[in-house]
Amino acid sequence: MYVVVMGCGRVGSALAAGLERIGHEVAVIDRDESSFLRLGPDFAGHRVVGMGFDRDVLVNAGIERAQAFAAVSSGDNSNIISARVARETFGVERVVARIYDAKRAAVYERLGIPTVATVPWTTDRFLHTLVQDNEITKWRDPSGAVAVAQLSLHEDWFGKTVTDLETATGSRVAFIVRFGEGVLPNRKTVIQADDTVYIAAVSGTVGEAVALAGNPPPAEN
Repeated sequence: MYVVVMGCGRVGSALAAGLERIGHEVAVIDRDESSFLRLGPDFAGHRVVGMGFDRDVLVNAGIERAQAFAAVSSGDNSNIISARVARETFGVERVVARIYDAKRAAVYERLGIPTVATVPWTTDRFLHTLVQDNEITKWRDPSGAVAVAQLSLHEDWFGKTVTDLETATGSRVAFIVRFGEGVLPNRKTVIQADDTVYIAAVSGTVGEAVALAGNPPPAEN
């Protein structure tokens, strides 16, 4: 999938890097060229300097072929204007905006534009909204720092150990439902075809962990 991210602050840079790690092509827009330093030297995506609601800037970022758009700058007005331009002018189906004002957020939710807040939780929900079809998070602790999510595993994980899965996704396997019963696995537990696997992960990494589990295991060296 091709995704355009408007804003390269903490959320935008984390979102862009997470999307790229799970195999998506990403373009990042920011009016401050120095903000792209947050992406790191390994980021292979497109960097575009400019205002995210400017049509020419959006076209330069590839909005005409984008399947998803995230507006995550520090300004509510910029985010919602750019989100509406992406949706209404360029027809991007998956659009989400970061809105700090809760009252405004409720209004735009009613207009069909999902809105989110708080940095770690934001990264998870953006990933979920942009690349997932169903709600993945089943539980969060009261502080929002840790979440439990259900995995939809690629079939190549069957026969691999819990340790293999944890290493690849950067999460902990909290429990497995096997033949209708809960199981607390150990590091040597082998994942079976009919298992339902739940992981615990730090907020901000859940969406990426779920996406990685949906891919085949990494090749062994």
